[in-house]
Amino acid sequence: MFLPVETGLRPERAPSFHDQFVVLFGAHFHRLYRYMSRVSGDPDLAADVAQDAFAKLYGRGSLPDAPEAWLITVALNLFRNAASTRTRRLRLLTPARGEAVLADPPTSPDAALEAEDTRRRVRQALDKMPERGRNMLLLRGEGYSYRDIAQALDVNETSVGVLLARARRAFREIYGESTDAP
Repeated sequence: MFLPVETGLRPERAPSFHDQFVVLFGAHFHRLYRYMSRVSGDPDLAADVAQDAFAKLYGRGSLPDAPEAWLITVALNLFRNAASTRTRRLRLLTPARGEAVLADPPTSPDAALEAEDTRRRVRQALDKMPERGRNMLLLRGEGYSYRDIAQALDVNETSVGVLLARARRAFREIYGESTDAP
């Protein structure tokens, strides 16, 4: 008969969901927040959406097979819901009040003017792009892998490179048109 030798070491236990969640949150919250900030153009909304996506994951009680892609998908859905709510609210506001709600605080006048012009042109170019291309560029800009992008946007992973190249080309063309305008 074989008797196990007592080593004094405790057998390792699998990390709990809470422990896995804490590690995932620490590693990916800021990345998801930056992506959503670029998608929305509103840092406060991005923080809310990213936080809500992680709250939904925690409420789920288990990690999905691809947690990063799951978080992106949930965050995009939350953003779409928030954007449609915001659009309805802004229609009810007077134009002056609506502009005040969405205005960024100014920095130095010269730097603010130049930064605002660039930000406006980039935002206009992104807004003119198809949603999938825009999301691909923004996700890749945040360093997400081709696999994460493919899963989040429901495209074939082998197509991501080609689709990204097309999106980059489309952005350059649209952005170039905005700099050529008088």
